[in-house]
Amino acid sequence: MDQGFFLLFATVSVITALTVVLARNPVHSALALMACFLHISAIFVLLEAPLLAVIQIFVYVGAIMVLFLFVIMMIDMREAVVQRFLPGGNLPALALLALLGVEMLVLVLWSDRFSAIEPVTRRSGDDIRQLSTTLFADYLLPFEVASVILLAALVGAIVLARKEWE
Repeated sequence: MDQGFFLLFATVSVITALTVVLARNPVHSALALMACFLHISAIFVLLEAPLLAVIQIFVYVGAIMVLFLFVIMMIDMREAVVQRFLPGGNLPALALLALLGVEMLVLVLWSDRFSAIEPVTRRSGDDIRQLSTTLFADYLLPFEVASVILLAALVGAIVLARKEWE
């Protein structure tokens, strides 16, 4: 049963990821990205990693998608669409995508990691405590620097948007 749900969530994740790339409307791309993030968090739930699932929803779906939608609303959509779909610009990207896909398939087929599946052992709640201690003790400075950078980006976006409105 879990394998069926995994295949369902993985298939929908790949489809929504392709929709992100192929959609012509940037708002549709952002909504497809949000759906992809939600399905990835469902995969985390299947893998018995509820903390990662909640972090996926809060950080990516909650914060990053709001920032993406804010940026999409602030840019001039007509100019961005014209620059995005210039004729002939997609051929090198498609060739690179095909090359990377073939490389990934070869690596997966030649790897020994996927030949035998080991059962996942359920650990106690000490993992969350250990993760939080590591994050807020050993990596406190990078964590705070990342939050200041995100705050500066948000303030910069507001300042740029405000200048256009005046």
